[in-house]
Formats: sequence, C-alpha cells, structure tokens
Amino acid sequence: MINRKTKAFKAVTLFISFTFLSCKTTAQEPAKSNTEQAQITISKDSKWSEKMALTIMKRHPESYMIDDSKEPKWDYVHGLVLYAIQELNKKNPDPRYLTYIKSYVDNFVQNDGTIKTYELEKYNIDMVVAGRLLFNVYADSKEEKYLKAMQLLRKQIEEQPRTQSGGFWHKKIYPNQMWLDGLYMGEPFYAQYTVTFENGKSLDDVAKQFELIQLHATDPKTGLLYHAWDESKQMPWANKETGNSPNFWSRALGWYVMALVDALDYFPKDHPKQKEIVGYLNNVAASLAKFQDEKSGLWYQVTDKGAEKGNYLEASGSSMFAYAFAKGVNKGYLPAKYKKLANKAFDGLTKQLIKTDADGGITLTQACQVAGLGGNPYRDGSYEYYINERKKDNDPKATGPFILAALELNR
Repeated sequence: MINRKTKAFKAVTLFISFTFLSCKTTAQEPAKSNTEQAQITISKDSKWSEKMALTIMKRHPESYMIDDSKEPKWDYVHGLVLYAIQELNKKNPDPRYLTYIKSYVDNFVQNDGTIKTYELEKYNIDMVVAGRLLFNVYADSKEEKYLKAMQLLRKQIEEQPRTQSGGFWHKKIYPNQMWLDGLYMGEPFYAQYTVTFENGKSLDDVAKQFELIQLHATDPKTGLLYHAWDESKQMPWANKETGNSPNFWSRALGWYVMALVDALDYFPKDHPKQKEIVGYLNNVAASLAKFQDEKSGLWYQVTDKGAEKGNYLEASGSSMFAYAFAKGVNKGYLPAKYKKLANKAFDGLTKQLIKTDADGGITLTQACQVAGLGGNPYRDGSYEYYINERKKDNDPKATGPFILAALELNR
C-alpha cells in the first residue's frame, strides 16, 4: 500500500478509497497534479457530460493516465477524451478541466516545439488528432512552442504518403490504404489549421479525403462505408474488385461521421465543397438510421449484422452516432428527426450500458477496445474477428464521444 504521507504520490492516494485501482503510477516525472483532483465529488444531479469527465479525472489523476497508460504517450485516445473535456469546459467552465488538458499537452510539447514520444517519420495519421488541443492552449498562452508543435503536425500532413488518387495513407506501414478512422484523426485538425493559419487554402484537399473514401468505400446496397479501402487491392483482406475490407464496423463509421461534423465547423457555407460534405453526412446518417436497434436505440458492433450470433450492442459506435446526429441537427446539416434518434441512442447508453459506481462515478460498458486490419498478428476483417476483439469498460473511444453526445443533447 502507498503511504498517504508520501507527497510524491499524492495524486495516486485517492485510488485507495475506491474499489477500482485502474492504473499504476509511472517512474517518469509526471506533470504537476491538480491538488483539487483528490477532492473530486460527483453529484448524482450533474449532467452526464460532467459525470463522465469527473469520473475520468478521478480514476486517472494525471491526464496522461487516460486509458490506463502507465507512462506519458502522445496518443489519439487522449486527444479524443481531452477534446471532449475541452468542449465541456466551453459550456460549463471549470478551471480543473483546463488544468487537466494543459497538463497533458505540457508533458509532451518541448520549448522547441518538438513533441515527446511523437515520431513524424512513422506517418501515423492517428497521431495528428491530439494536436486539436493545441489551438486553445496556444490562443490562451501565446507561447511559441505550441504553435511550433502545430506546425510540426502540419508538416506531417504535408508529407503524409498518399494513394495515387491523393488520399492519405493511414500509416506508413499500411501503404495505399485509407481507413475511416483516419478521416477523424487527420481532417478536423487539418481543416482548423488551414483556416486558422493559411486562410483556408487547403480546404479543397480536406474535402478530397472525404470524396475519395465516399466514392470508394461506400456500399451501394446499404449506403454504409466499409472500414477501409486499399487502392492497390493487394491486401489479403481487400476485395479484389473494389479494394474494400469485408465488413462494416460501427466504430469506424462513428469516426467517419464525427470527422464530417467536426471538419464542417471550418468550412464556410459558401465554400464550393461545403454542400458536398453535408450531403455525405445526410447519406450516411440515413443509412445508419436503418440499422439502429429498434428496442435499445443502440447499434451493433458489426453494423448490419443485427442480432447474429456473437454480435453485441456496442458503446463507442453508438456514442459517436448520437454525437454526430445531434451536432448535425444543431448545426443545421441534418433534419430534426435525427435529434430524436440521437436521444433514443443516448437513452439506450444510459439505461442499458451505464453503471453508477459507489463514489458517484459512472462506467460505460460494452465498448470494443480495439480493432484494425492487417498487421501482426494478422487481422482479417471478418465478422468473427470483430465480434471477438476484447471489450473494455470506460474505453476512451466510448467515453469521449459520450461526453460530446451529452453536450450536444444537453443531457
């Protein structure tokens, strides 16, 4: 047991009073703890967004510990959750939220703008999304290092390997492949950067990424998009005629619809590509609505396979769709009926998948922990593959979108 008087581990001592010992400390020097973290209380009358954010902060006293990380790592899951907390802070300001976000950024961004643990040469588009946190931190502090860090991520986008038709590879190790996940990882940052610092000069290129995946990965029968598209059609998982992976994964579709509504924030209404992207959102939303489970309001892990053996109602995709539908209506991109579908999904999440913990914190269950294609060990994209990937309670790919959905729905 950790001695309560040991100041170096002050942040960790709060775990002792809880049943959930969800992560361990690291030997690496952590960012300075917010001393208020240890006194976090979660009121049963709080909104769901606040309950989830405070639960995360209570379980993970240092923001780098999100996802049970044992040492600081620049990563997309932290970017997602902290972006959600940043949006929460805009609607419900609380200095603890800003401290929590900034402590993550300051664990990594060095004075020369380099980012610890980030490796540009891997050209992993997942690593761009945490850069969304830097815009606000830079605007508030005006410290040059944050601008330089954004410029570094912009350099990755500039140099990111592309398919012959101009789409970003998902990673250097996945040649010629666009994944739906990658649209969320790259495009909202790219759109915000080009509007903020380049007078919007690259918005056509942002739109092109959506155009390519929409053109190549959409299934004409269901209107859903496949998890990934291999332009070379060389991957063993790729359909030899279309290059698409074999199945529809709800989280991948969730990344895609979140990418659409978030990137649209930076497209002026009179931009020639704005209506096109809104059209993509309407098309995919209409297709997804057909596969929403009537009884629960949720979506299945493999989107179109309903109650087939082993399939399950999945938290991250359902949260992402609820967010995108609600924001789409709030911004005027989608018809009002999608707000009802978003509320129905949110009811399903809170009534069926949320557990309230002894300390008032909440746990979101039934979240797929991870899924991908190719790699080693090899992932074939089969139905059996998706339904057998492990699940994790309060997985950040579910909790971040849950906060965002709660905010858009004012729940």
